[in-house]
Amino acid sequence: MIGQEIERLIQLLSKLPGLGPRSARRAALHLMKRRDSLLVPLSEAMALAGESIRNCSVCGNLDSRNPCSVCADPTRDRSTICVVEDAGDLWALERSRAFRGTYHVLGGTLSALQGVGPDDLNIPSLVERAKSAEVKEIILALNATVDGQTTAHVVTDRLAGAEVSISRLAHGVPVGGELDYLDDGTLMAAMKARRPL
Repeated sequence: MIGQEIERLIQLLSKLPGLGPRSARRAALHLMKRRDSLLVPLSEAMALAGESIRNCSVCGNLDSRNPCSVCADPTRDRSTICVVEDAGDLWALERSRAFRGTYHVLGGTLSALQGVGPDDLNIPSLVERAKSAEVKEIILALNATVDGQTTAHVVTDRLAGAEVSISRLAHGVPVGGELDYLDDGTLMAAMKARRPL
């Protein structure tokens, strides 16, 4: 009913997060209806990104520069490294402007179900960076999932020889959150992480 080029576009779009086959069909149709204003510029931008975007050799971030713009920034606090699962987490922290140190992207989390072990993550280069005399603290900013917590334990074990303090992001009740709407795990983490006023 449709050409193989369109079918291939739909198949590729359906592999994106949040897009199933129906959403991919709608997106493909939308792109084709707006060929000059959207499809062509998008394909050019994707081709350029595919050619120029690389992983930073220092932290693992995605950028067209190497080292990336964060690592190359001379105003960054080099004594603190924030460890994240992927570049999306790094970008989220950057949007918040809550952190002015450097980062380290692991490239995922440990997952027995998906066959991801410690050797599949960017842990060895973190251990090397932690040995630098200027690094004083490693902040583990990993998701509060079973895989994230397992990864945090393995990273902590691997950093045992480095003379750095290791901390993690607080978990618990979000700002503006209502207790009635929170899941049991979040409430439990909040109770365990309580502090005096």
